[in-house]
Amino acid sequence: MEKVLEVYRKDDADRRIPVLRLEIDYELLNLHDAMLDEDLEKMEGCKQKLEELRKELLLLEAYRSGGKKWSVRKK
Repeated sequence: MEKVLEVYRKDDADRRIPVLRLEIDYELLNLHDAMLDEDLEKMEGCKQKLEELRKELLLLEAYRSGGKKWSVRKK
């Protein structure tokens, strides 16, 4: 049963990673627009969202690779 759950989780990670990459691209576009508008508040929000997306991406990639490739440290 554990093997079945492990395969399911890895499959879920494989599906989430491409979606995360699209979300990061979209947030980068928002950041670019905020920079052009010189909207400091929107820039900060975009940077925080990008940081959250980056952390999730790193965790999923580490999980997918079996945890051998990355170790995630908290600030």
